[in-house]
Amino acid sequence: MDALTVDSSTGQEATKSQYRFVIAGLIVVSHLALGLNFYSASPVLPLIIEDYSVSHAAAGVVVTLGILGFALFGIPGAVIVSRLGLRNSVTLGTALMTLMLLTAVVPNFGSLLALRLVYGLGAALMFTAQGAMVMRWFGTREILIVNGVTTGAVTLGVTLSVATVAPLSDIVGWATALSIFSIVGVVATVGWLLLGGRAGSASPTVPMVSRKVLREMLFNPTVLLVVAANAGLMIQYTTLSTWLPTFFNEIRGMSLSEAGFITGLLPFVGLFSVLLGGILPARFGHQRLFFIIPGVMIVLAGPGSFLLEHIGGIYASVLILGFFTWLVIPSILSVPMQMRDTSPEKVSVVFGYILTVEGVTTFLFPLLVGGLRDLMDSFVIGFGICAVFALAVLAAGVLIPKGDIEPEPAMEPA
Repeated sequence: MDALTVDSSTGQEATKSQYRFVIAGLIVVSHLALGLNFYSASPVLPLIIEDYSVSHAAAGVVVTLGILGFALFGIPGAVIVSRLGLRNSVTLGTALMTLMLLTAVVPNFGSLLALRLVYGLGAALMFTAQGAMVMRWFGTREILIVNGVTTGAVTLGVTLSVATVAPLSDIVGWATALSIFSIVGVVATVGWLLLGGRAGSASPTVPMVSRKVLREMLFNPTVLLVVAANAGLMIQYTTLSTWLPTFFNEIRGMSLSEAGFITGLLPFVGLFSVLLGGILPARFGHQRLFFIIPGVMIVLAGPGSFLLEHIGGIYASVLILGFFTWLVIPSILSVPMQMRDTSPEKVSVVFGYILTVEGVTTFLFPLLVGGLRDLMDSFVIGFGICAVFALAVLAAGVLIPKGDIEPEPAMEPA
């Protein structure tokens, strides 16, 4: 069993090893697999509603139940990772995500929901372990860049699936289309089995995550602000990603393909901004600024995506929202790795904490929006409630204590 706490000399050897690029490649493929199935059902929810004769609220569970897996397995996942080891945890996580291959043959709506829950559990296990793995194998400056690239893989997966699932469903049916997106998970799982043998070998074995570490990280002010920022960000993003295709189809009169294309711009523009979100703070410093500026733009662009009726305004709002949402994510993921006296053990706990709170909130709020749509025949009220929570990103940028993050000198220009 490999450990979560790093011996300094061994950790320094890992951050200089060429093998870290193999680790990075495997993590990127795993995140691509995660992204391909994360919101893939959103553009075809009207088809799922029709095929299974379920309500909007029930159909929304198809997307959010995977996120609930994050909540169920977040903090417990940190403890499980410390027992299974990093490589075993990531391999098992990607294997569980890959079970979405069975979507094409599930007999009923309940079976579809079960697959989504298993996918979420696997994604949570993989994500929790990879945070400690990144900290173990990469230096401080590299962490932001690696987090940017791996998050970019998620956005690529989300973009491809959201933009193509509707036209692909016209050819093979929505269930088979969702299964196709799971093939990359097979590649990731096999990759970890064949190439990931040294992934957890950079430090000595240590005991399980202690209660002291759990208490310390769960109530740390900086951790609380980062967790709140991530939750507020994802409440709005997940809710809009889930319901904008249906909103555009039912309220704005767009086809499912057009609605899916516009919603797909949210992660598509993130392909570029997430890389900038990793490179710019590493190069120039001033990481708090990369909370504040996105925080302002997200609060403005989110409501614009559903309040504006002109197609130009809709496109502009979606592009701005997607760009700044993904721009801030590398900073959110990197702050726990840059805090004073941090360790892979603590980072694993924080990542589990982030997943738990994000999972609970982003499971409930899309259901709230779907329920309000059924009860009040309106998406706007629910969308507006979710937009308020996005203010947490701006608040974190203002309130994170400066002394809690290790000062990192700006990267020298090449």
